[in-house]
Amino acid sequence: MRACPERGARGGPESPDSAGARSPQTGADGLPFRVRPPRSPESGDLAVHDRVTLSDHDLAVMRRAVARARQEGEDTRPPEPRSPAPPSAITRVLPTADPAPPRRSVPASTVRLRSRQRFWPATTRWQVSSALIMAAVLFCGGAVTAALARGTISGQAAAGTGAPNGGQPPGGGTIAAAAAARTAAAAWMARQVAPAAIVACDPQMCAILQSKGIPAGRLLVLGAGNAGPLGSDVIVSTAAVREEFGSRLTGVYAPLALATFGSGSAQVAVRVVAADGSAAYRRSLQADVTARRAAGALLLRNPHVRVSPAGRRELAAGQVDARLLSALGALASLYHVDVVGFGAPAAGASPGVPLRSADISAAPAGRGGDAATLTSVKRFLLAQQASFRPADVTIVRLAGGQTVLHVEFTAPSPLGLLGAPN
Repeated sequence: MRACPERGARGGPESPDSAGARSPQTGADGLPFRVRPPRSPESGDLAVHDRVTLSDHDLAVMRRAVARARQEGEDTRPPEPRSPAPPSAITRVLPTADPAPPRRSVPASTVRLRSRQRFWPATTRWQVSSALIMAAVLFCGGAVTAALARGTISGQAAAGTGAPNGGQPPGGGTIAAAAAARTAAAAWMARQVAPAAIVACDPQMCAILQSKGIPAGRLLVLGAGNAGPLGSDVIVSTAAVREEFGSRLTGVYAPLALATFGSGSAQVAVRVVAADGSAAYRRSLQADVTARRAAGALLLRNPHVRVSPAGRRELAAGQVDARLLSALGALASLYHVDVVGFGAPAAGASPGVPLRSADISAAPAGRGGDAATLTSVKRFLLAQQASFRPADVTIVRLAGGQTVLHVEFTAPSPLGLLGAPN
């Protein structure tokens, strides 16, 4: 290997003696083919480290190895304060006194760098694997906790202990129960409430009542600028209405329930509105009971009226609607009347609500009853004035085979028809 003269020595590249002189061993730039000034790692075909020459291929391999090792070291180690880096091992010129390393040391350095390159990715892979394992453990733990929670809730629901308010069905069960109660109440009101009665209700209940055939003109929508149910005859007590009026609903506006559907927060009650307040309504109700008791006693003494044992007790207690008592008294002047029984009050009705229906049979004096007689009695009852006209008169056959008239009046029962004070 040919040695190049030292920089600055006589005959060197920067010597005046060398200017303009060329030899077969020099190139266009006037330098020997095998000797050139040190270049940066990015330039030239050959680089000189003192007296050692390396090919561009070897230098490129070493640069890539060092760059990758540094990059992976920066990814896995915390940043350190920067300090001026020493000259690169590739571009640093070694002292002249040191012997030049042999060419075979370059591949050995490359081997060491590539070995280091293998270890860094292994460390990175272990850290990534550890993070993935930890994430999987946390995910599995959350899934197990959720499964246990679902099992606990399901067990409580099955046992009936997971619902608030005394075992009310949770969530969708409560909504379904409330919807069923509203529908049942609307169907009952379409059949039982007087056609001229004004009904106070929340918007949702009013919509259901309209779907059952009750005209919008008879509905007083609560919450639409209406301070209360005054001016109506009946109010539908739903959860929304109870929340709006609180204790005033029964203490001020509507003391008496005609019928109740559902239970708990899903309960729907049909209540009578007291125009003059609850206290005045209760006084009028008690006076009406007294008048009905007196009218019932007169019927029990009438020889043209025969009443079942249960019916006699109800007449004596003043539990029969005043309109029904008047109808029986009018029939007793024309026929022999047999009262088979009075209908029971609706489910959930308050004590003191009058009985509004009865099954009766009538026959002319001295003759037995027949279908023609029942038809005549039906026409007679339906021809009465509006206040005393039944809502329904139907010829039915009882379980025992007896044919009777089923007579029924609408709700609510008016007070004071028999002379009791309003």
